[in-house]
Amino acid sequence: MERGDQAPVATFFADAAVTAGSSLELDIGAAHHARVRRVQAGEVVTLTNGAGTLARGTVDRIGRHSVRVVVSDISRLAKPPSLAMLVPIADRDRMLWLAEKSAELAVSVWQPVIFRRSSSVGPRGAGDVFSRKVHARMVGALEQSGGAWLTEVRPELSLAEALDSRRDSNADRFLLDRHGTPLVTAPLRIAADVILGPEGGIENAERELIAHERGWVPASVGNGTLRFETAGIVAAGVLRARLSAASP
Repeated sequence: MERGDQAPVATFFADAAVTAGSSLELDIGAAHHARVRRVQAGEVVTLTNGAGTLARGTVDRIGRHSVRVVVSDISRLAKPPSLAMLVPIADRDRMLWLAEKSAELAVSVWQPVIFRRSSSVGPRGAGDVFSRKVHARMVGALEQSGGAWLTEVRPELSLAEALDSRRDSNADRFLLDRHGTPLVTAPLRIAADVILGPEGGIENAERELIAHERGWVPASVGNGTLRFETAGIVAAGVLRARLSAASP
């Protein structure tokens, strides 16, 4: 029997429709998560489907390969203002670290970009298998943070293709550049796109395409040259805070 005053002990990702009164069978990943968190049958947990729904439920059974949760009530959270991050194909471990933090900060879109210097990185994060790893890391980060919206992971694109994919967005577009205007004061309306350069930096022709031909605004998050994952997490934090403060 669920106790109404019992605080949830953990959050689980439920990649399914969640309705009050339903019973959900969560997969082996949830079973592992439950063992790590030492969750017991009868305890109250939170479910998130990554599409704006948070649910409260009671653990009915924990098996070796699954967890069953009985849902008691649900709530739906509004989608946060759009924040798209165009990240370089780079060192895979550093990309995965940034992916986790991006999910915690409710980055809306994760778009990997192939820069000219991406080809010299090894081992680099690219391909369908790596994309699935990024998704899994983001799911884990969503569970840890208790968030309601999961980042959309897109296939890698060339730089020109990635810029084209954002052409019709209503976002203010920023190119992280140590010589740009401070990101904390740059004009910002209702949404943001931000592009990070690769390890070794953006080549002149790429910078010309991004800033001059496509009109992305150079913006700085500090005076020093930061690693791409450091710059990315700072930029995501600044932009998410500013967008959240500006939204109704």
